[in-house]
Amino acid sequence: MAGHIMLSYQWDIQHVVQKICDRLIADGLPVWMDVQGGVSGNINDAMAAGVEGAVAVCPFLTPAYQQSRNCKKELNYADSRQIAIIPIMIEKDWKASEWLGLITAGLLWIDFRHAERDQETFNKCVQSLEDEIIFNIGNLLTITNPELTDAVDTEVKSDLKQKPGRSFCHAIFGKYLWESGEQKYHPASATRNTVQLHDTPGENGYWEQIKGNGCYHYRNIVTNGYLGYDPNGDYVYTKANHFGAEEWLLLADDVSDSGERAVVIKNKYSSKFLAVVGGRLVGLNSYTENCRWILA
Repeated sequence: MAGHIMLSYQWDIQHVVQKICDRLIADGLPVWMDVQGGVSGNINDAMAAGVEGAVAVCPFLTPAYQQSRNCKKELNYADSRQIAIIPIMIEKDWKASEWLGLITAGLLWIDFRHAERDQETFNKCVQSLEDEIIFNIGNLLTITNPELTDAVDTEVKSDLKQKPGRSFCHAIFGKYLWESGEQKYHPASATRNTVQLHDTPGENGYWEQIKGNGCYHYRNIVTNGYLGYDPNGDYVYTKANHFGAEEWLLLADDVSDSGERAVVIKNKYSSKFLAVVGGRLVGLNSYTENCRWILA
């Protein structure tokens, strides 16, 4: 099956992965997972079939996965083929290191640490995974009409349509990062546009994610302005070109346990966390809940 999403996992958690796989398939996504563990044939052939037909690989991050030679071989092969990697964090109070930490460094992992707590949390986790899959490789997938089965409830289904970019909704205030279009002059970089909080994303609240050197740039899809942060004036803006102050790190919020795509946005140049305090966008030196954003 060409153009599928490969689920890469260590055998001990097969029951969890199978449950997730069933749900993704029921929602219309093409998914591949090895349920035989290579027993029915050569394990290298099974790995090759999964990786070579994949447009994305989702590794389930656990200590056992990191220790597995076969999992290492599988993910290294996917990485060498430049296949999109969307990590899924299963283990609580643990971070990937060694070879696995190297491959997944800088990647946004999807939080399934609390997925087994209740059905509502599981639904949120699956929706977060589906949204991230669609964001990354939605244009490469053939999505079928969802099946109405016991694995899926129509009331909790995701909208599997690719959005024009990232949108960031503040977890506490429920408002979106939004470029107003209002201009202000800055002596060092000429014209800057102001960035505010808005009730809905609208078109001005979507940002194209562009990979930089160990960072991301976020360009507004309407104005083409790059998101930046001025530590001297403590304000957020956009401008026509990107330099150091327009470099960002997008990190999973490992404090959150909601199952949503909770993230922190860190300005690489200033090392400040983008936050909302008193209804205003600011930069903070250290993490608080005011730094939590939801990818909407």
